Amino acid sequence: MVIHLLYCFVSLRTPTFAILALTGLFLFGCTPQISSKASHTQLSLSALELQEGGIAFITPSTVTGQEEEKQAVAFVFASTLMNERPDLRIVPLPETLSIINRAGLTNEYKQMFQEYKDTGIFSRQTLSRIAEASGARYLAQLKLAGFSQRSSNRFGVFGLRMIETKSATIRLFFQLWDGRLGVITWEGVQELSWSEEKIAEAPITLQTLMDKAAKDIAARLPR
Repeated sequence: MVIHLLYCFVSLRTPTFAILALTGLFLFGCTPQISSKASHTQLSLSALELQEGGIAFITPSTVTGQEEEKQAVAFVFASTLMNERPDLRIVPLPETLSIINRAGLTNEYKQMFQEYKDTGIFSRQTLSRIAEASGARYLAQLKLAGFSQRSSNRFGVFGLRMIETKSATIRLFFQLWDGRLGVITWEGVQELSWSEEKIAEAPITLQTLMDKAAKDIAARLPR
């Protein structure tokens, strides 16, 4: 099929056949190229403890310039985790925030994150109160350490941009804090690169990479 299309392009040399040929090449060679590196440290968490305790998501942190992505990061990750690990009780971020507000912990929650920016430590007392209010022993904190998108021309003909190489990378940290003890009980880091030949203008989205990264991390959680 590919050889036939190339022959049409070279021999007939008309715009119609050239476009058909290049389109055919794209359709038969558009498999995404994915590079993934993941590592984790299981400090004190067992599968039984995780199943019995449950996970509540708290507000993610991001690198400068990506602050607007916090809600999207938490939403996609929590949704994917619920699909991949139906054996776990998951409290998504919107539900956790509502619980915090109802419990009158808003100012304390804000102070906890201000201290975290300076120390990398969450207040044990605040964690304990959030865990008690949410009914989930473990609190999940995500950090989007990096996200970028790129695009470069791959091939064009007759002044038309036919194929572009779309690529994106993400670096994500995931920590589980024990709300009872105030300690990190599990953490992992995921680095993911995604490259794809595309005719469409649409870039590779954060949601696409987050879904893949969340699946990889979910597979490493104790079960």
